[in-house]
Amino acid sequence: MITGEDIIKISSFFTKIHHTRGRLRVRVKPKITEEVKNITLNDIKEIPKKIDGIKKIKINKLVASITIEYDPHIFCESIWEDLLKQKNLEEITVLINNLSKEVL
Repeated sequence: MITGEDIIKISSFFTKIHHTRGRLRVRVKPKITEEVKNITLNDIKEIPKKIDGIKKIKINKLVASITIEYDPHIFCESIWEDLLKQKNLEEITVLINNLSKEVL
Protein backbone atom coordinates (compact mmCIF):
# COMPACT_ATOMS: atom_id res chain seq x y z
CA MET A 1 0.00 0.00 0.00
CA ILE A 2 1.29 3.46 -0.91
CA THR A 3 1.40 6.24 1.71
CA GLY A 4 1.63 10.01 1.53
CA GLU A 5 5.29 9.69 2.47
CA ASP A 6 5.79 7.22 -0.41
CA ILE A 7 4.31 9.74 -2.82
CA ILE A 8 6.79 12.34 -1.59
CA LYS A 9 9.64 9.85 -2.02
CA ILE A 10 8.75 8.79 -5.57
CA SER A 11 8.16 12.41 -6.63
CA SER A 12 11.85 13.09 -6.03
CA PHE A 13 12.51 11.00 -9.17
CA PHE A 14 10.20 13.16 -11.34
CA THR A 15 11.13 16.00 -13.66
CA LYS A 16 8.43 18.18 -15.16
CA ILE A 17 7.87 17.81 -18.89
CA HIS A 18 4.68 19.81 -19.22
CA HIS A 19 2.13 21.30 -16.86
CA THR A 20 -1.22 22.83 -17.64
CA ARG A 21 -4.04 23.42 -15.22
CA GLY A 22 -5.39 19.99 -14.29
CA ARG A 23 -2.72 17.96 -16.07
CA LEU A 24 0.92 17.29 -15.21
CA ARG A 25 3.32 15.20 -17.23
CA VAL A 26 6.63 14.15 -15.69
CA ARG A 27 9.69 12.21 -16.76
CA VAL A 28 10.68 9.41 -14.38
CA LYS A 29 14.39 8.99 -13.66
CA PRO A 30 15.56 5.38 -14.19
CA LYS A 31 17.17 5.34 -10.77
CA ILE A 32 13.69 5.01 -9.24
CA THR A 33 13.78 1.25 -9.79
CA GLU A 34 16.90 0.96 -7.64
CA GLU A 35 15.71 3.24 -4.85
CA VAL A 36 11.99 2.47 -4.52
CA LYS A 37 11.55 -1.27 -4.22
CA ASN A 38 8.34 -1.49 -2.15
CA ILE A 39 6.14 0.48 -4.60
CA THR A 40 4.81 -1.16 -7.74
CA LEU A 41 3.39 0.35 -10.94
CA ASN A 42 0.03 -0.97 -9.83
CA ASP A 43 0.34 1.00 -6.56
CA ILE A 44 0.89 4.16 -8.60
CA LYS A 45 -2.02 3.40 -10.94
CA GLU A 46 -4.30 2.93 -7.91
CA ILE A 47 -3.61 6.41 -6.47
CA PRO A 48 -6.74 7.99 -8.05
CA LYS A 49 -8.89 5.49 -6.15
CA LYS A 50 -7.22 6.50 -2.88
CA ILE A 51 -6.80 10.29 -3.02
CA ASP A 52 -9.55 12.81 -3.72
CA GLY A 53 -8.56 15.24 -6.44
CA ILE A 54 -6.42 12.83 -8.45
CA LYS A 55 -8.56 11.86 -11.41
CA LYS A 56 -6.31 9.63 -13.51
CA ILE A 57 -2.72 8.45 -13.76
CA LYS A 58 -1.30 7.20 -17.04
CA ILE A 59 2.09 5.50 -17.10
CA ASN A 60 4.08 5.31 -20.31
CA LYS A 61 6.89 2.85 -19.65
CA LEU A 62 8.30 3.22 -23.17
CA VAL A 63 9.23 6.87 -22.69
CA ALA A 64 9.44 6.72 -18.87
CA SER A 65 6.74 9.29 -18.20
CA ILE A 66 3.69 9.64 -16.01
CA THR A 67 0.70 11.85 -16.75
CA ILE A 68 -1.41 12.93 -13.78
CA GLU A 69 -4.85 14.40 -14.31
CA TYR A 70 -6.06 16.24 -11.24
CA ASP A 71 -8.74 18.59 -9.97
CA PRO A 72 -7.14 22.08 -9.95
CA HIS A 73 -9.63 23.22 -7.31
CA ILE A 74 -8.13 20.70 -4.88
CA PHE A 75 -4.48 20.72 -6.02
CA CYS A 76 -3.28 24.13 -7.15
CA GLU A 77 -0.34 24.31 -9.55
CA SER A 78 2.00 25.54 -6.81
CA ILE A 79 1.50 22.29 -4.87
CA TRP A 80 2.83 20.31 -7.84
CA GLU A 81 5.71 22.72 -8.37
CA ASP A 82 6.69 22.42 -4.69
CA LEU A 83 6.40 18.64 -4.81
CA LEU A 84 8.69 18.41 -7.83
CA LYS A 85 11.18 20.79 -6.21
CA GLN A 86 10.89 18.90 -2.90
CA LYS A 87 9.75 22.04 -1.05
CA ASN A 88 7.09 22.38 1.68
CA LEU A 89 6.92 18.59 1.93
CA GLU A 90 5.35 18.53 5.40
CA GLU A 91 2.41 20.63 4.14
CA ILE A 92 2.03 18.43 1.07
CA THR A 93 2.11 15.25 3.17
CA VAL A 94 -0.62 16.65 5.43
CA LEU A 95 -2.71 17.61 2.37
CA ILE A 96 -2.32 14.14 0.81
CA ASN A 97 -3.19 12.43 4.08
CA ASN A 98 -6.26 14.67 4.53
CA LEU A 99 -7.45 13.83 1.01
CA SER A 100 -6.97 10.10 1.42
CA LYS A 101 -10.15 8.13 0.78
CA GLU A 102 -8.91 5.34 3.00
CA VAL A 103 -6.32 5.05 5.70
CA LEU A 104 -2.94 5.08 4.01
